[in-house]
Amino acid sequence: MRKTTANCLLLAGVFCVHAATAQKSISGFTAESAKQQTATEQKFDAQLNAANIGSTIKLLAAKPHHVGSPGGKEVAEEILAKLKSYGFDAHIETFQVLFPSPKTRVLELTAPNMYKALLKEPALKEDATSGQEGQLPTYNAWSADGDVTGQLVFVNYGLPDDYEQLAKIGIDVKGKIVIAKYGRSWRGIKPKVAYEHGAIGCIIYSDPADDGYTEGDVYPKGAFKNEYGVQRGSVMDMVIYPGDPLTPGVGATESAKRLDRTDATTILKIPVLPISYHDAQPLLAALDGQVAPAGWAGSLPITYHVGPGKAMVHLKLEFDWKLVPCSDVVGMIKGADYPDEWVIRGNHHDGWVNGAGDPISGQAAMLEEAKAIGVLVKDGWKPKRTLVYCAWDGEEPGLLGSTEWAEQHADELQQKCVAYINSDGNGRGFLGAGGSAALTVLVDEVAKGVTDPQTGVSVFTRAKAEEAVHAGSARAKKEALGKSRLELGALGSGSDFSAFLQHLGIPALNMGYGGEDPGGEYHSIYDSYDDYRRFKDSGFNYGVALSQTAGHTALRLAGADVLPFEYKDLSKQISGYVTELIGLQDQTRESTELENQLIKSGDYKLAADPLKTFIVPATKEAVPYLDFSPLQNAVAALQKSADSLSALSAKAVNIAGDHDALNKKLYAAEQQLLLVNGLPRRGWYKHALYAPGFYTGYGVKTMPGIREAIEQRNWKEAQEQIVLLADTVNKLAVFLGAIQ
Repeated sequence: MRKTTANCLLLAGVFCVHAATAQKSISGFTAESAKQQTATEQKFDAQLNAANIGSTIKLLAAKPHHVGSPGGKEVAEEILAKLKSYGFDAHIETFQVLFPSPKTRVLELTAPNMYKALLKEPALKEDATSGQEGQLPTYNAWSADGDVTGQLVFVNYGLPDDYEQLAKIGIDVKGKIVIAKYGRSWRGIKPKVAYEHGAIGCIIYSDPADDGYTEGDVYPKGAFKNEYGVQRGSVMDMVIYPGDPLTPGVGATESAKRLDRTDATTILKIPVLPISYHDAQPLLAALDGQVAPAGWAGSLPITYHVGPGKAMVHLKLEFDWKLVPCSDVVGMIKGADYPDEWVIRGNHHDGWVNGAGDPISGQAAMLEEAKAIGVLVKDGWKPKRTLVYCAWDGEEPGLLGSTEWAEQHADELQQKCVAYINSDGNGRGFLGAGGSAALTVLVDEVAKGVTDPQTGVSVFTRAKAEEAVHAGSARAKKEALGKSRLELGALGSGSDFSAFLQHLGIPALNMGYGGEDPGGEYHSIYDSYDDYRRFKDSGFNYGVALSQTAGHTALRLAGADVLPFEYKDLSKQISGYVTELIGLQDQTRESTELENQLIKSGDYKLAADPLKTFIVPATKEAVPYLDFSPLQNAVAALQKSADSLSALSAKAVNIAGDHDALNKKLYAAEQQLLLVNGLPRRGWYKHALYAPGFYTGYGVKTMPGIREAIEQRNWKEAQEQIVLLADTVNKLAVFLGAIQ
């Protein structure tokens, strides 16, 4: 048992709230219908079986199954057969998507000595599927073709701040090849920033300090990344738009109009390649020049230098750019009362290789939910609303299957979709949940009713304990322990919720368990059933926990008398974001003034290491006053409307009758937050509150139009975005206020 786990077990024991405690009420249900819902959920839970989830993982992860592969087709057909056997009206919907696979991969150090990278993960006797045919080689999808030779420069994690640090010590990467560590951001940001600074190629490696022997025993002895392990992955510029690069905004059907590949803005302009730390060490050891700045060194047994110098690297990549079939599996159980109101549940089925953890563990849990729902239906139960269970293809290269399906059915989804519930890979540990703030009450109640399989307390209680253990101060620990309700995190990108929430304005949730396994197998040939059963969830019990959490959420949305949307939580969230942005403006102003003072006084130069080259940066433009009052007034109006709607919904629950008109407005309200023209320079992302950060990728930027304008010191745009967001929040306030 790891130390973190032990601490959480001790903390969890002090809580008196237990998952077995009967829940007095369920939001959106009358007292009588709540009793019926509780009985339905108990019958649902009785059908969930951990061993069956494990068997499904073993079956679906038996061979490589990336998008467009024979194995991928077999997995889709197996899922289709299962859904049909459970009583779902199921079919496969196929799109034709661009998917590059490597033809040539060469990486070699040509000076001061020679080294040719292995670029291969060896099969292991302890891992039965690690030596199979059909594996995708180690590469980054959406790299450019290229044959480049240049000096090598180490750029730490390859983030904008790292390049600022390099500039201060007089190092320019223009015309050079950079090597960056995995971590601290989504991988696609690293070559993107490198290209913006003039680099001609990018290499990404996993340092053992972040993901290897420094942390613990490596695979197959332990769960951490071994010296040959490589993280495959997409480097598509998904912050512009996800999905097929050739069909932005429309479904990638056979007849779809496609861009020329050279015009696709999400495909990179320079070659990029991921490597193991075995292959990285000779390259880094060959670097000379200045010793890397404080905090940049990893754990390899070398002195980390930045370069450039004598170290020269040759990188050659060539890809097969072709259209491949992308097979989404869609199954429906038709609603008895409101068949045109859909609750959609999704998890992708494609993997980079065998993908036992990512994504099959989540897919197996979702199929177990579907199986349990099928039993309920056979026993006479019927959902009020239609349940739609979807297994997406092509998620790994760039959310291809879910994005193309959502774009193809956009109008229908905006009319019918109550909410989208997403999961991905799943493991042992703590509940993580994010999504639309108006669904906070729903997820909070569900989390308090699901038992953590390791501790016996509710998954809400255990997640709270984990937050307290990792809090950075005594005050933060006290606040964590004092929380009485779950808080949903905002969603950035990296999984299949993006098209629903950020493009169509459909309320969305993302949930899963993890945090107690290192993840050293991530996107490698070692993401296998053998690895999963040994190190991630050996009893497959957290698969059951995910089935319960997502399943109860779906069942409550499908069966509620009045849909449990609470817009007071959204109003509170928006108010908090405004406070953050005002603080960000003030912080930016203060730091700018201080830095300019240091530069003018000469103290900046004195603070530098006299033994190293150091360039004093130019003074920055002063931060002007930004007028947030239009947005603050809009938030006040929203609070008033949300309070009134909350009272109306609470009253409606206990009034007999058809609440369909009210419910349709409740789930359509989030669409009022869509920006007509989308975010600046990336119009596909239309949600005013949530988007992946332009330089964070998976990481969310809340109120991104304003926040990123401030971060980029574009003051004119920041003020314009404040006014635009104020208009959007006012639109939502008027919409909520008009609901009767």
